[in-house]
Amino acid sequence: MGKKIILTGDRPTGRLHIGHYVGSLRRRVELQNSGEFDKIFIMIADAQALTDNADNPEKVRQNIIEVALDYMSAGLDPEKSTLFIQSQVSELTELDFFYQNLVTVQRLQRNPTVKQEIKLRGYSDDTEGTDNKAGTPVGFFCYPISQAADITAFKATTVPVGEDQEPMIEQTREIVRKFNSVYGPTLVEPEILLPDNAACLRLPGTDGKAKMSKSLGNCIYLSDSAEEVWAKVKSMYTDPGHLQVSDPGKVEGNTVFTYLDAFCKPEHFEKFASCFVGKKVSFEFHSLDEVKAQYRAGGLGDMMIKNFLNAVLNDILEPMRTRRHELEQNIPYVYEVLRKGSEVARAAAAETLADVKRAMRINYFDEGVLEELIKEQTEKYQG
Repeated sequence: MGKKIILTGDRPTGRLHIGHYVGSLRRRVELQNSGEFDKIFIMIADAQALTDNADNPEKVRQNIIEVALDYMSAGLDPEKSTLFIQSQVSELTELDFFYQNLVTVQRLQRNPTVKQEIKLRGYSDDTEGTDNKAGTPVGFFCYPISQAADITAFKATTVPVGEDQEPMIEQTREIVRKFNSVYGPTLVEPEILLPDNAACLRLPGTDGKAKMSKSLGNCIYLSDSAEEVWAKVKSMYTDPGHLQVSDPGKVEGNTVFTYLDAFCKPEHFEKFASCFVGKKVSFEFHSLDEVKAQYRAGGLGDMMIKNFLNAVLNDILEPMRTRRHELEQNIPYVYEVLRKGSEVARAAAAETLADVKRAMRINYFDEGVLEELIKEQTEKYQG
């Protein structure tokens, strides 16, 4: 049996939000603590972040520490997982370069994630334009190839990500199969691990829009204070037809209930029973299904369910806030974790790069290879 290895990570373009948490971060912590994996590599993908932030590298630089703090406050343990910075592992760039010859432009253009991200960031096909959104940077367009380099460098067998990344992982598998068919068995083909809660596949923004996004300002961050969380929960999109408390309400498409599907646990109903006690009405719920049934029937106000959601979110976030505050008091330690992790990651990637060069027969100066080349060419020209 081969080793079971995880590779995953995030772009450091801002603090991590609860969409990251339910989409992948919570699962990473569970997998880390499961004892089922031999190695776990967690990457802060600063090089990939620079592909569409090349004009603002300081944004990426400053957010590396934000992401690291969020990682460790959420439960990623440097003793169990290798936390590293992508740009500090130069071997990834070499692998990316070699893989570029195994993918066509047409295949990249068909990648739905690439198309969606290009649209989301506002890049235009109008290359005659004057703003920095005229045309798509090559590095950003080739993001799937870079991701394939990251995954294969660590011989990852499992990649826990959100469902929007499925096309990217499939492209990695295609590159692995192509490389192995041309140069012989060398690279490991990874499997994707999706969130097991359907509500976590893609958590909508607080405004009800399809995606929680920093640029849209519809995020609840892991580091938000209790006051900030409550302000955002109060403003959340619910059912526009639920005008009166007595009106029947819709659960489907109701952002508050989508969040409860993602975060609510059975024990929360007893712990926060007071959220459903008002001046004129009182409810006793034991499950989210009961709450949904009452909302659909009418009589349950939006503010009650928002109060409950707020209590649930803060119950989850408060331990992270406490841990983050502790880490913020020892920033040198956080950077030392990243430095050591980057050294470990570079050593692992170097082994894969050596395997790749050996398979491609471009390892000219390896021990034994140079001697054989000299002998072969000497016989050719002097024999």
